[in-house]
Amino acid sequence: MKLQLAAVFVLLHMQIFSQTLGGNAAFNFLKLSPAPQLSALGGVNGSVITKDVSMTYHNPALLRPDMHGQIGTNFNLFYAGIRNIHAQGAYYKPSWKTSFGVGVNYFHYGTTEQTDAAGNIMGSFRPYDYVVQVSAGRKYLERWYYGATLKYIQSAYGIYRSNALALDVGLNYFDTSKMIQVSFLARNMGSQISTYGGEAEDMPFDLQLGITKRLTGTPFQFSLTAQRLHQFDLVYNDTTFNNTEESADARDGFLNNLFRHFVLATQIYAGERLEFSVGYNVLRRTELSLNNTTNGLTGISFGVGVNLKKMQIRYARSQYQSSTGYNQFGLNLQL
Repeated sequence: MKLQLAAVFVLLHMQIFSQTLGGNAAFNFLKLSPAPQLSALGGVNGSVITKDVSMTYHNPALLRPDMHGQIGTNFNLFYAGIRNIHAQGAYYKPSWKTSFGVGVNYFHYGTTEQTDAAGNIMGSFRPYDYVVQVSAGRKYLERWYYGATLKYIQSAYGIYRSNALALDVGLNYFDTSKMIQVSFLARNMGSQISTYGGEAEDMPFDLQLGITKRLTGTPFQFSLTAQRLHQFDLVYNDTTFNNTEESADARDGFLNNLFRHFVLATQIYAGERLEFSVGYNVLRRTELSLNNTTNGLTGISFGVGVNLKKMQIRYARSQYQSSTGYNQFGLNLQL
């Protein structure tokens, strides 16, 4: 156990001191939420109290024995015809007191023309990204859960290809009497096996801390998640934008940077079968808002879930800018 913890801390140390801002890391599709409930909660949440197996894609410590035999399938309609298919399943082995999960997340970007430097069409190619992952989760004492996910990641964009191995580690505290759950999560620790052009790139590492509380005797559940805790300053230093659009002081202030880390979410349960979710991702709103115009619901997401005895039906919409968003649909079956 001591050796395992030491290995985790070494990986954390390596990841924390080798990160970049913006989209400079490889495999950024790993940051996107494939599950409707996760998207409805703001796209980042590892502590929600739920029986949705698709949420274990984000945090393996959420694996529970009562998810045994559940399979979640999710279909996401992104911009420009980009399609994403995600599947997640769980299996509990009583003799090992361990829950296992298997997931696949696949992005297909359609067919793209291949040209030379002069713009002459040389043919076409079909770019894609995918990750295959295996998870395990266990209970410790009465209220603690822990889990880990091993990922194999691959991207192909014409002649440029890369693959990698990564690890997620999650720790979870769940008090069923007070209906409060706290999670700590380190995601995407690892490195490339092969690179696109011979130069290694960073992984999209993320360190998260979240808390979810269900108010006793009410239909309300609230979540607060802090993302990218390993790096306080999340402002991308675009000098041209800073000089022309807004002052550096406005973008780099302490409170501005602090609130960029937070994702807030609320769920309302209308009986046992129906739930509504709303999320607010502060970082998404600040990064995608435009000056001198109304930004509407930018950074807001919402969704609805229907929880039947052996089936869950879910829908979510995430608003990336005032006039653009994308829809996600999910179906979970209890085999």
